[in-house]
Amino acid sequence: MRAIPALQKTPARSHVTFPTNEISLKGQAMVLLNKIYTRTGDKGTTALGTGERIDKHDLRIETYGTSDELNAILGIARLHCQSDSQLDAMLMRIQNDLFDLGADFCIPADKELEFEPLRIIDTQVERLEAEIDLLNTDLEPLNSFILPGGSPASAHLHQARTVARRAERLATALMQREPEAVTAAAVKYLNRLSDLFFVMARYMNDKGHADILWTPGASR
Repeated sequence: MRAIPALQKTPARSHVTFPTNEISLKGQAMVLLNKIYTRTGDKGTTALGTGERIDKHDLRIETYGTSDELNAILGIARLHCQSDSQLDAMLMRIQNDLFDLGADFCIPADKELEFEPLRIIDTQVERLEAEIDLLNTDLEPLNSFILPGGSPASAHLHQARTVARRAERLATALMQREPEAVTAAAVKYLNRLSDLFFVMARYMNDKGHADILWTPGASR
C-alpha cells in the first residue's frame, strides 16, 4: 500500500496525526494519540483537519463540537436500549457516523488537498431514511404532539433529537456563511437524524402506546 498522507501537528513534547482517509483504506482511518494535552489551544484556537488554526468558538467548531455532544448523549441512550438489539445496533452505527461527520466538518469542502478527505455520503443518509421507514411502520398513529419522556430510553432519544436539530441549525448557518465549504450530504444527514430519533423515541415508548401526548391549554 502506498504511503498514507497525513497532516501533523507537532508542538514540543507532542505528536498528533490527524485522522485522514484514503479510498484504498476502505474506511479505515489512521489516528495516533499518544499525548492528550498539547497546550496548543491555550490561547483560544484549535486546528482544523487541514492544520489551519481558528478560534475555538468559530461556527465550524461549534458545529462539529455539537455533533460530539450528540454522540455522548447517544452513549447514555444506548444504556437504556439494550433490550432491543436492532435499535441498539442502529445507534452504534450512528455513533460511528458522527465521527465521520466531525471529520467532514473539520476539513472545509472547498480546500484543495493532497489526500481524499472522509466525507458523509448519500448512502449514509439513505440508510437513515430506510431505518425511519422500518421503525415507523410499527408505531401507533399519532394525533397530537408528544411531550419528551416516558421510558428512560425515550427521554434520552428525545434529548438526542433536540441536539441533532441544534447541530443542523449550526450546519445551515455555516453553509450560509461558507456555501462552498460545507457538503450537502452532511447537512442532510443531520436533518434525517433528528427525524430518526423522534421515531426511535416513540418506538421505545411501547411503539407509541406509552407516549405522553400534549394537551393544548391543559393547565390554563
